[in-house]
Amino acid sequence: METQSKDQEARVSRRSLLRTAAVAAGGAAILGTAASRRAEAKAQPKLVGYQDTPHGAQQCDNCSQFVAPDSCKVVDGKISPTGWCKVYAKKPA
Repeated sequence: METQSKDQEARVSRRSLLRTAAVAAGGAAILGTAASRRAEAKAQPKLVGYQDTPHGAQQCDNCSQFVAPDSCKVVDGKISPTGWCKVYAKKPA
């Protein structure tokens, strides 16, 4: 009978271990998702010197960061195709 009791304790311990591992893995996945969301945060227009007018020949619609019709991969908010900011990167030819 004592052997049966030790086997039950061992099973319970393994179950607890597996359950704890599953909870920990789920928690790590949630934290990883939150970290990637923070990494995806866009810059505020004011911080990158965004303006609604071009800077010479440089303007948003010929920048590699621009997403038509009025968005940007890097800058938050509505972006004018004829705007410009400090993170301007000319589209490759």
